[in-house]
Amino acid sequence: MRLRPTPAVGSLVAGLLLTLGLATPAAAAGTDYAALGDSYSSGVGINSYDGTSGSCLRSPKAYPQLWANSHTVATFRFVACSGATTREVLNNQLGALNSGTDLVTVSIGGNDAGFADVVTTCRLGSDSSCAGAVNTAKSYITNTLPGRLDETYRAIRSRAPGARVVVLGYPRLFELGSCGFGSISAYKRSLLNGGSDTMSGVISARAGAAGFSYVDVRGRFAGHGVCASSPWINGTTWPIVESYHPNASGHSAGYLPALSATTG
Repeated sequence: MRLRPTPAVGSLVAGLLLTLGLATPAAAAGTDYAALGDSYSSGVGINSYDGTSGSCLRSPKAYPQLWANSHTVATFRFVACSGATTREVLNNQLGALNSGTDLVTVSIGGNDAGFADVVTTCRLGSDSSCAGAVNTAKSYITNTLPGRLDETYRAIRSRAPGARVVVLGYPRLFELGSCGFGSISAYKRSLLNGGSDTMSGVISARAGAAGFSYVDVRGRFAGHGVCASSPWINGTTWPIVESYHPNASGHSAGYLPALSATTG
């Protein structure tokens, strides 16, 4: 005679499986993921954008979408936006977060420090004007940006108290070897890379103070900056907004593996 389990026995077995971690309905449901930040997260530079994202220029080939495509996600809220500053994250992007959010990624700070204007000054101006612009930006990064980042990170934690928050940094823009006629001089490229290093140090420190994970992508992009034989970052290009931003390879071979190495 075959014994049939009673409902009580079935419930007991299910409870034991859950206790032992052998049955995990919550895990099977997937990750609730929200991608915040600026153009380096939205995918500006890829030249392939979601038609519904308007001026935010979110790309289906940007690293947040690539991560979502390669993982089991329950929800994916992609709100990173071209030109975003810490203030715009606070005002316009935190609605993507809630108490159920499991993972948040964010890159922010470059626009606060006037990234586009500094690069433009170095591209078109003299060595001294480039040095002045970089030094002004570095002063802002060192003295003002930490407070802006702290405020932003606190707000993210408040809105998503249980989430893992991963802060992604910025690559150095340039290689320093030969770059061809009409390119930015090696001196100016070195100045701009130094600004990126200052930015990376500050973002890393503030992310750590907030208890967040920091992903330094400078090593991933090494050898693939502007002037490389196989660049993952655009030089001066058209449309101009895509200049000095990661291209599709920068997201798929640079940012995505760097993020996945942290999240699994």
